[in-house]
Parts: sequence; structure tokens; C-alpha cells
Amino acid sequence: MNRPGRPVWRGAQLVLTLLVTWFILDRMGLSLDALSDVDAAFRVPSVALMAVSCGILLAGYGISAALWGRMVLDLGGPALPLGAAVRVYMVANLGRYVPGKVWQIAGLAMLGRQVGVPPPVAAGAAVAGQGISLVAATLVGFGTLFGGSGPLAGWGGWVGGALAAALVLVLAAPKVFRAFVGAFFRLARREPPEELSGVHAFRWLVAFVLNWVVYGLAFQFFVASFGFGGPVLPVVAAFPAAYVLGYLMIFAPAGIGVREGFLVIFLAPYMGVGEAGVLAALARVWTTAVEVVPAAVLWIRTPGGRGPEESPGA
Repeated sequence: MNRPGRPVWRGAQLVLTLLVTWFILDRMGLSLDALSDVDAAFRVPSVALMAVSCGILLAGYGISAALWGRMVLDLGGPALPLGAAVRVYMVANLGRYVPGKVWQIAGLAMLGRQVGVPPPVAAGAAVAGQGISLVAATLVGFGTLFGGSGPLAGWGGWVGGALAAALVLVLAAPKVFRAFVGAFFRLARREPPEELSGVHAFRWLVAFVLNWVVYGLAFQFFVASFGFGGPVLPVVAAFPAAYVLGYLMIFAPAGIGVREGFLVIFLAPYMGVGEAGVLAALARVWTTAVEVVPAAVLWIRTPGGRGPEESPGA
């Protein structure tokens, strides 16, 4: 049964999402006139480059799944075969398209149990992975400051270096690290795993940074498939930067609308505002299709929603 206040909250989410998206696009000067000026040829991408971008993006999702599986092992869970980790992770990722940030974590806990992962371990790996992934995306996202002509242009290296140094200090101080982790897990309403240490977190951070570089490269090829360019670093960094900013808007399911608005901000210096707006909208279709279609296939191929007959470690 739906709670009485739920429709009101859903309506408030929609209004907030529309208002924030409108504000961002209005500040950038994106209007119907700007969109009408977009060259019609823009809508015909290079099939080869688009295929490469889809392949790299799908590989990025696979790496994320493998990282979750590794984190499960580090936190005392079973060693998952890559195929099982990918299936569980991709299907659970469908929860990101539901309002709220807890459904993906709940899905990993439920589906992980089907392959022999205790729910606390599956959820702990999901929460820790989400937090570290956001930090990694932020680090890579600072590359957007290396381009454009704004007042922060050229400061990306200094800001990113300072943040990286601060993170190393946090990871190196056990008490500070435990306090940081405890605060993040409390936000997710979960107990932090006892096995979690700064050494684990640092190793995971490096892996997630590389994971976000892969995502960014996929986006670079996606942009290039429509005939647009720009400096590699800012364009690659635009994807994780927009993801983080969209994620922080908890009222927007999967950051929809808000993430696209920030992509326009990051891409506009290298193309027209109208082109950036169309590209941002198409990027949403691209990421959703490459994520949802394989996940749906994996879901359908799991009879009755059951996992393997035997546990991975058997």
C-alpha cells in the first residue's frame, strides 16, 4: 500500500528536477532557437565510432561489476565468477532508475544472496563502492577545469592534486578513515563492515579512477561519432563530473535532467550551446540503452529470478 505522502513527494521530485534543469539551461542560454540552429547532419553519427563508444561503455560496466565482486571478496564474502558478478551488478543497476538512492543497494543485497553472498557483505560492498566511485569520479571530473576560459580554467591540476593529497591523508589515518566511513554508511543506513580498511579503500580508489577513465573515453568516442571534438581531457572528464553533480541531486532519478544540464555547461566551450544540448540528451539515451538492454537480457535469462543452483565457491 502506498503511503499517503508518497504522491506528494513524487510530485515535488518532478518539480525540483524541472526547476533545477531549467535554471542550468537558462543560465547557459539554451533555448528553442538555439536548438533549431543545430545542423541536421549532426543527427547522423559515424556507425564505427558509435559502435566503439558502445563497446567501451559496456566494458566500463563490466569493470564496475568486477570491482564490486572484488570488494565482496575483500570484505569476507565468496569469490564470485566474473559472469555471476556481472549479472548481479547489471540487473541490480536497474534500481538506479527508481527515485531514491537505495534501490540499487537493496537489489545487490537481494540478488547477491542468490549467488551465495551474505546480504550485509553485498550491501557493504555496494555502499563502499558507491562512495569510493563518487570520489574517483570527482577526481577525474576535475579535468574539466583544464579547458574553457572560465576563472577556474587551468586550476584543475592544483585542485585535483590537493584533493588527492587530502584523500591519501584520510586513508592513512585509521581514526579519521573510520569516522569518514562511519558517516557515509550512516547516510546509507548501513553498518560499516569491520573488514574495511584504508588499504582496501586506497586500492579500490585507484581501480575506480581507472574505471571512470574508461567511461570518459567511451563518452569521448560518442562525442566524436557526431563529428565534434575538443581537448581530450576536458571532454573525457565532463562525463564523470556531470554524473557526480547529477547524483548529488537526490530528488532526480538517476540524475535525469540535471546531469544533462551540467553536460551542456562542460561541452559548450567546444561547440555551440544548441549542439551541446542535443548531445547531452542523446548521451542519456546512449548510456541508458547500453546499460538497460544487456541488464534486461540477463534478467530474462535468469529463470524465475533464481541464481545459480550452487554457490560460486562450491
